[in-house]
Amino acid sequence: MSIETSFPLAEIAVKRVENYAGKPTIVFLHDSLGCIELWRDFPEKLGQMTHCNVLIYDRQGYGKSCGFSYEKRENSYMEDEADILNDLLDYWKLDQVILFGHSDGGSIALLMAAKYPERVLGIITEGAHIFVEPITLKGIQEAMQLYETSDLKVKLEKYHGANTEAMFWAWAATWNKPDFISWNIEHFLPAIKCPSLIIQGEKDEYGSIKQVEAIIEQVSGTTEKYMIPAIGHTPHKEASEKVLSKSTSFIKPLL
Repeated sequence: MSIETSFPLAEIAVKRVENYAGKPTIVFLHDSLGCIELWRDFPEKLGQMTHCNVLIYDRQGYGKSCGFSYEKRENSYMEDEADILNDLLDYWKLDQVILFGHSDGGSIALLMAAKYPERVLGIITEGAHIFVEPITLKGIQEAMQLYETSDLKVKLEKYHGANTEAMFWAWAATWNKPDFISWNIEHFLPAIKCPSLIIQGEKDEYGSIKQVEAIIEQVSGTTEKYMIPAIGHTPHKEASEKVLSKSTSFIKPLL
């Protein structure tokens, strides 16, 4: 069941590229510090290569979308975002989509496919998390230090403006809460029936191969693992051509 949002869906920033009438739409779900602009031209390239339409949006509190409608982020925030995405698909009048999710966006893609399987033709995830690992917390703590001691905040303000401070600490503080260590969405995975492509860099600074293996082992639909040597947490930037090629090969049979 979809949740009732506490903010107007019209206040969500969105970019749509609709060049292929009657073809599915690839919906891009950004990471914990991401937004529309930070995807750069990757979505449009994938749309062209697959002859699919493209939709990219800033979640509440990110980029050019409205600020957060809550003061404290709940541990279930990614499940809530899957429900909001379902509402947004109604709002945008999209019946069936392919999801491409990075990091938090990858986790949201998994949850969306599990909770609303009738809407999802397939999912691609990059660096998705389904449980908390020490490497994840270490990476976040290093990001916190950079935020306070370097120009990271200034760089993020270029894309998130007035949302920056609340956005950063909603992520960093939530993952570092003592009770968040038990966060786990593995029980959702068997409900995923659609095909999935699970991508991760072998040097991902926020998660180990255990995340990938656990997803592959537990989803019900057909799965494909794609580990990329010598890259970290952002495969679509660090190995763009490889990810575009692999994603295109995955998507075309779904059409």
